[in-house]
Amino acid sequence: MMQEPVLRKLFLAFIQVHILYHAKKEPIYGSWIIEELKNHGYEISAGTLYPIFHNLEKDGLLFMNHKKVGGKVRKYYSITEEGNAVLQAARGKIDELKREIE
Repeated sequence: MMQEPVLRKLFLAFIQVHILYHAKKEPIYGSWIIEELKNHGYEISAGTLYPIFHNLEKDGLLFMNHKKVGGKVRKYYSITEEGNAVLQAARGKIDELKREIE
């Protein structure tokens, strides 16, 4: 179906906004955000999520810390100042688009 690749690209952008939003509230890690996104109807695998985390980190929007949890090292991601600025800009554009398409 022709719509699937197009919708996937759009949803990946929405997922990035979700990640930035939750990383602003508190540090997040992979399995937690996968479950949180599932609550919003997004099915995403770790193989899709971690490249998104890495790209957001590379772009300076997230930073990563290692924390030991239950004897295992877990990667936690938090928003940066730049990430917060991007989230605020995205929020404005989302509000504008929402008003237009209603």
